[in-house]
Amino acid sequence: MSHHQPPHHLPSPCIIDTGIIVNKQDIGHLLSDLGRVRYIHSIEGKLHSEGEGCVMEVFTDVQRSTIIANHALYLNILSFDYLHLAQSPEQETYFDLIQDNRQLRLIPLSNPLQEQVTHRLNADALEAMVTQVLSAKWDVQIDDDSDCGF
Repeated sequence: MSHHQPPHHLPSPCIIDTGIIVNKQDIGHLLSDLGRVRYIHSIEGKLHSEGEGCVMEVFTDVQRSTIIANHALYLNILSFDYLHLAQSPEQETYFDLIQDNRQLRLIPLSNPLQEQVTHRLNADALEAMVTQVLSAKWDVQIDDDSDCGF
């Protein structure tokens, strides 16, 4: 009888607040919920452009470009080699997308925790309105049925 041991697997990386991320799926997860951001685009360490916008789409497609225009960011993860996740001295997280001598820094202006609460409040308010509308419709139908002598 032989004792076969399964191969030893290294644990997956665990990145908390700072680190280098090369896995495209991990980069996509980080970027997809950014919302509003301030962006700083530099080439060879020199400021090329900056502004504010909203992350509209994060995707991986070899035939599409990363586009930033009209305060909208369409980010193709394949446009970048890796993402450097870091924090400022004020403990604010930022994301540096790096490709050769190009860096696109994304600084979140929205907080996922606040947006989750707002989203939940909006969903609860919508559900309450639908309940009121359906309840009112049932009341009208009952009143109509009562008028017909049923």
